[in-house]
Amino acid sequence: MATHIIQTCHVACSANRTPNVVSWSRGGTIAFGTCNSVALYDPQERRVVCMLNGHTHRVNAVKWVHTEDCAPERHLVSGSSDGRLLVWASQNGKFVQSVECKGHTGPVCAVDALYTHADAHILVVSAASDSTVRLWLCSDAKQAECLHTLSFGSGFMMDVSLALLPGTKVPVLACGGDDSRVHLYVQSREQKLRRVMTLQGHEDWVRGVVWTSVGGALLLASCSQDCLIRVWRLSAKSGKDARTSTEEEEDADAVIKMKEDVFQVEDEEEEERDVSSVFAVSLETVLAGHENRVYGVHWQPPSYTGGELQQPLRLLSASMDKTMIVWAPEEGSGVWVEQVRVGEVGGNTLGFYGCQMSPDGSMILAHAFHGALHLWCKDQHEDGEWRPGVVISGHFNAVQDLSWDPEGEFLLSVGSDQTTRLFTGWRRQDSKQLTWHEISRPQIHGYDMQCLAMVGRFQFVSGADEKVLRVFQAPRNFVENFANISGNPKEKLLASSDCAGLPEGASTPALGLSNKAVFQGDLMSRAQGDQEQFSSVSDQYQESYFHPINMTEPPPEDHLLQNTLWPEVQKLYGHGFEMFCLASDSARTVVASACKASKAEHASVLLWSATTWRQLQALPFHTLTVTQMSFSPDSRLLLAVSRDRTWSLWRREPPAAEFSLHAHTTKDTAVHTRIIWSCDWTHDSRYFVTSSRDKKVIVWGPCTTDHSEESPHMKPCSSILDVGDSATAVAFCPQRCSRNRYVVAVGLESGKVVLYGWTPDGLADGGQDWISLGETDVSQSHTMAVKRLRWRPRVEDEEATSRVRLASAGADHAVKIFSIKKDAL
Repeated sequence: MATHIIQTCHVACSANRTPNVVSWSRGGTIAFGTCNSVALYDPQERRVVCMLNGHTHRVNAVKWVHTEDCAPERHLVSGSSDGRLLVWASQNGKFVQSVECKGHTGPVCAVDALYTHADAHILVVSAASDSTVRLWLCSDAKQAECLHTLSFGSGFMMDVSLALLPGTKVPVLACGGDDSRVHLYVQSREQKLRRVMTLQGHEDWVRGVVWTSVGGALLLASCSQDCLIRVWRLSAKSGKDARTSTEEEEDADAVIKMKEDVFQVEDEEEEERDVSSVFAVSLETVLAGHENRVYGVHWQPPSYTGGELQQPLRLLSASMDKTMIVWAPEEGSGVWVEQVRVGEVGGNTLGFYGCQMSPDGSMILAHAFHGALHLWCKDQHEDGEWRPGVVISGHFNAVQDLSWDPEGEFLLSVGSDQTTRLFTGWRRQDSKQLTWHEISRPQIHGYDMQCLAMVGRFQFVSGADEKVLRVFQAPRNFVENFANISGNPKEKLLASSDCAGLPEGASTPALGLSNKAVFQGDLMSRAQGDQEQFSSVSDQYQESYFHPINMTEPPPEDHLLQNTLWPEVQKLYGHGFEMFCLASDSARTVVASACKASKAEHASVLLWSATTWRQLQALPFHTLTVTQMSFSPDSRLLLAVSRDRTWSLWRREPPAAEFSLHAHTTKDTAVHTRIIWSCDWTHDSRYFVTSSRDKKVIVWGPCTTDHSEESPHMKPCSSILDVGDSATAVAFCPQRCSRNRYVVAVGLESGKVVLYGWTPDGLADGGQDWISLGETDVSQSHTMAVKRLRWRPRVEDEEATSRVRLASAGADHAVKIFSIKKDAL
């Protein structure tokens, strides 16, 4: 089956809300867990280059397996809530699943790995919520052996880190947990883990531990919820120095220094000579600078520069106080000091879960509680300041619906993460490649979002888990920035009828759900008011202020949160339960809405005027929730499908332009035997398609608006297509393709997107009306149900004649845009 005709040109996603889920390779690729997948993101190309799908539950931990020669990594380890670890290996430029480690009975929360035995094997350590830490040996034979299991009773280890003891091949393991201690283990000759030391000093849970090698010694950084970071030094001691701390205290001439604890290990390479090594651990420094829990620490990785190994001693930390700090010792005194502090000010965020530093130290990355990645880049041209950089963003919960604007230049999506996001294409000055980015977050809500419908180019209606529909219109600041980023003429956009009398932006009142319009006069009066003192305590807790920004590139997360909202222009009341689906006609005159319903009295479709926003009609027919609706492209017919396994077709009647029931199925005439999830129209308004949980896809028609013709029992005009899985989304391509066939995209509950060609007479393809054209492969597919499919409207660009675009929304938190060869359809 042809899969090469489908290319993934954009994936919008975010990091999972766990501390150890992001890892930056020395080759430059950022790996992070997103829902059940591992995304490989290239910060230079600014796009996801690959999705690794193999886990069945949320990915909680990701780690590259670093090589000693600082070469690009060949292996990646991921741990999931499914209790498994997967080792991914690079083969022919792609990462494939290599080894599976099964044994944990709870979600895996931390992993680390290193090469052993001349890089022939990988030693993997994992910590899980089953209160165990396991040591695994993974071979090239795609086999995994559990060497040892450490049990901590009712305690949990939050993070683990592996390294080799200085001058030996003996692995040393550091574990930080909820007992506020750091435990050190070494691997014995029997390949078991033996505890050699417990490091005390933290006063709360230890959230992160990480080793680095420098100057023939190991440094261990540990961070804790006590807001502090501790750096420990582990070094080898010669025979004359291998004295206990008690002996040193008794020596009156001993030099005053930090207390050292020592332990001995036996190197298996020294087994024949029966030589044991002595190592000492001392506290190097305590770093105090954060004002809240410190969740992540990361050393700048060593690298080869000019053929020489560079081992910079810089430590990055991330905290729930919304800041990252770069620490380093001063050259003269060796005292550790704060070099750089960056962070987000304001916004609806709860701080950082973890951090990573690029191999050359020029970029630092944090991931936040709401899944967003925050990137800062060091300015190479001016004074070396750190500035926010363009980075991937996306929903951090299921994406429920999406829609293109009528011109096909941007894409709106809504999700259960209570946000509405807007994506558009951007071409950098130094690159001809088009990449897609989030440039606006029109709505940040207090309820899970469920549906949306575009009304014109710069206006949309959204529905959430509330009884109210909300109408939003783009502010002037967005239109100007959209023109800058997309390359559209600004004057032409602002002169259009959609942009007459626009406010400057929007802000959200404290504890409010409505975005309040901000006009130019408001900005001037606010600037004057900011110079005055607060008249009362309550004045300090006003709405999050909008500040107009001039963007020539996609904005960072803090601007998305605060300065890209759209003002709410209307609320629509009328439904009795939470909103479920929306649809609008191409003429921009009518919006249809439906809510959750378990009785016929609540299952009516409501029609609203898109100009006055008054309710026009109620269309009662269905007995359960209407799951999706679609207007025909000519705006004359409205199709609704329902949980009651039936569909209804409504016709617009002149002269009042009211809708009346034109055709329908009943329980007796229904072809579908389960919930009908989705529906769509052909571009010529002649046929419509329905897809259902019963795995069936059916085309109905031809449809007519002849008022003398009544067709209450319309029959299928296609054979029944069995797609082998619950068909959760369906969409007709907006143009006829080769052989004059219609092309249908079907989204499955498994996450796969399948393309079919359908010919009305069934003669063009060997007497069969359905023909399979292609499908997404494992790396392209969603890992959970496809919630919505939308073909991009025709766009006049250099690729318009050869390719078509298809956008998909998934329950796996991802929005994807596929590019499909038109001549292959």
